[in-house]
Amino acid sequence: MNKVVFFLAVAVSIVSCGIYSPYGAATSGATTFSIKYFETIHPLASASTSITISESVIDRVQRQSTLQLVDSNGELQFEGKVIGWTVQPINVQGNEEAGANRITVTVDVIYTNTVDTELSFQRKFSRFYDLPSSSDLHSNQDLVVQEIAALLSQDIFNASLGNW
Repeated sequence: MNKVVFFLAVAVSIVSCGIYSPYGAATSGATTFSIKYFETIHPLASASTSITISESVIDRVQRQSTLQLVDSNGELQFEGKVIGWTVQPINVQGNEEAGANRITVTVDVIYTNTVDTELSFQRKFSRFYDLPSSSDLHSNQDLVVQEIAALLSQDIFNASLGNW
């Protein structure tokens, strides 16, 4: 009798929370996702910025859900544009030199959930990375973009599939 009550309690708690993958992603019952590689709109952002962000979103979704990547028309669809790339001096020292430069990347993301359209959205995400002023931005651009892409992909994942 105790086993029956336990299994009923587990079943009720799973059903009441919606449809989730074993990794905690709210997939709405979808099994596939697709991504249109992000476009680079901002003139200061390199073409590799949009590719790195797109790949980071793909990696994140594959690592943290059971969704399968398809070429197009997935049940869950991601697309976006790199619309902002700014470099600002921060931590200004007494000699009026910046201690670091803050690189901020902004993306405009369109998420389409064909299973539950109420979960679809268009939203801007922005993240930054502080690079010491003694480091050259051009020499470290790949590192900066990878760090920012990892943060952006987590934000995009949380907003789309981490919808608790």
